[in-house]
Amino acid sequence: MSQVEQQLEDLKAEITSELPSDISVSDVKYEGPELVVYTRNPKKFARNGDLIRKLASQLRKRITVRPDPDVLSRPDDAREDVLDVIPDEAGVTDLDFHADTGEVVIEAEKPGMVIGKHGSTLREITQEVGWTPEVVRTPPIESSTVSNVRNFLKQEREERRTILEKVGRQIHREEMSDEEWVRITTLGCCREVGRASFILSTPETRILIDCGDKPGSDDVPYLQVEEALGAGANTIDAVVLTHAHLDHSALIPLLFKYGYDGPIYTTEPTRDLMGLLQLDYLDVAAKEGRTPPYDSEMVREAIKHTIPLEYGDVTDIAPDVKLTFHNAGHILGSAVSHFHIGDGLYNVAFSGDIHYTDTRLFNGAVNDFPRVETLVLESTYGGRNDYQTDQEDSERHLKEVINETYDEGGKILIPAFAVGRSQELMLVLEQAMRNGDIPTMPVHLDGMIWEATAIHTTYPEYLRDDLRDRIFHEDENPFLAPQFNHIDGGEEERQDVADGDQCIVLSTSGMVTGGPIMSWLEHLGSDPDNTMVFVGYQAQGTLGRRIQNGWDEIPMEGRGRGTLTLNLDVETVDGFSGHADRQGLMNFVKTMNPRPEKVLCVHGDESSTQDLSSSLYHEHNIRTFAPKNLETFRFK
Repeated sequence: MSQVEQQLEDLKAEITSELPSDISVSDVKYEGPELVVYTRNPKKFARNGDLIRKLASQLRKRITVRPDPDVLSRPDDAREDVLDVIPDEAGVTDLDFHADTGEVVIEAEKPGMVIGKHGSTLREITQEVGWTPEVVRTPPIESSTVSNVRNFLKQEREERRTILEKVGRQIHREEMSDEEWVRITTLGCCREVGRASFILSTPETRILIDCGDKPGSDDVPYLQVEEALGAGANTIDAVVLTHAHLDHSALIPLLFKYGYDGPIYTTEPTRDLMGLLQLDYLDVAAKEGRTPPYDSEMVREAIKHTIPLEYGDVTDIAPDVKLTFHNAGHILGSAVSHFHIGDGLYNVAFSGDIHYTDTRLFNGAVNDFPRVETLVLESTYGGRNDYQTDQEDSERHLKEVINETYDEGGKILIPAFAVGRSQELMLVLEQAMRNGDIPTMPVHLDGMIWEATAIHTTYPEYLRDDLRDRIFHEDENPFLAPQFNHIDGGEEERQDVADGDQCIVLSTSGMVTGGPIMSWLEHLGSDPDNTMVFVGYQAQGTLGRRIQNGWDEIPMEGRGRGTLTLNLDVETVDGFSGHADRQGLMNFVKTMNPRPEKVLCVHGDESSTQDLSSSLYHEHNIRTFAPKNLETFRFK
């Protein structure tokens, strides 16, 4: 008997000893980080609401209780009983019974009403039918991504359970080494923006944090994966993804091409957005005549291996590592990733990309950790002069630009990232039109913006508190305002918009590196009455940065022509970035209690990382570093 099997036998005995005599345990399994307890008495289990909580506290594990398949009522009989328990106002749209696990997936417009106060309605469902309920939200805006991911995971349930059981055994295996040390290896995004990637190593575990590409780079985008991993991708024990932007997520599917077969830990919305952006990444590469580094099957493998975690849940992901996600305030589902290593040996936090203060979309980044010895901190706007205007001034400036362009009879073109900035701008524009601050006019959304917006409304618990309440408690979803129009008719519809009345166009890509924004430049770029407004970071080497710096002859070889002359006005409105500015980064560290002993300043150009590193050292007497790529730091 292996060490894990013996562990499970011991856990089964311990759980049985703690349960009332009329509740039996038929099996105990690990599925990923969770301990799954099978019982022939699910209804009795559910009647004692504190039983699972007490067991989880005593065993210090996340516990799920499922019924033995042979004690389940027939789905047709259970369906009516489940619907009788759930209030009609919950808006149940689907019930999906899975006899292999004894779970019923309930899709509803208002999941909170299905859950009930402190889970009371869920317990009542199990008491009535014995099935274990799992609740998901019906997207208020129909999302093909959410639907496809859910259907795919439903089809792959059996294989996914096999994956989770394998992961669970790996997490709970016996520790092999008596050594104690912690290392971080920088694979990318050091003294540069893009290709974020790090390896966190202990004697037991190798964890890859992020695996992205570099926008605007002519380099082979996945060199760091080949150099650091190569055929050894299967030596990685886990992947942790801080958020879905391609400079952090684009190359994760490539790992499966190189032999990786382990888990990806991220939040649920990040999983969905990751799939959306990676598939678009492949599509753009194909349209531009480039050979993608992987195919769509690898994207599906990544989704199949993803284990979603919620903010604040402390989760075992290795024999010697616990992971906790905290809100990063950057984009939907973005997470500051806190690693607790060993039995109090060391703590490391990776900020990913953060926004320290509240925005219209999100609450500000969390920096309240019990302990952090080393912080790996983004430095995108870490330079000594990188101070952004505050939100109110930024919005005022944007409205001035829109009004001036409108008065001149022009149209406004805004290149925007599909995820995050577009939704922030939608909220600003909706309120400005509602309040009469700018004229009411069509706002055309091109590229993936509408689909990304649908995903945002599927996960309101990740949005700012008051926005979440507006969407689901006051029945006034701002994303459904009538002026928003999804461009889904391709070039013909774009030509109609260009020939039509005054409007605002939000289009991907945000750094003008391809996608529908190139078409809009052709349609709108020659008219001096029009205005192009940059509202997000433009990385060095991107066409967006060049236009921002004054280029007016734009290469269009990939679109069957030589160059395009831009006559439209070009404006930059700071303050809409999803990144903290210089002061926000300084405050993020300043208000940490206790402060870290060491800070690695990454994800910024050379001057930004060095400026931030120097300032943190002088202000807080912290050991700081501005590492280069492919350096290794040993901390213990």
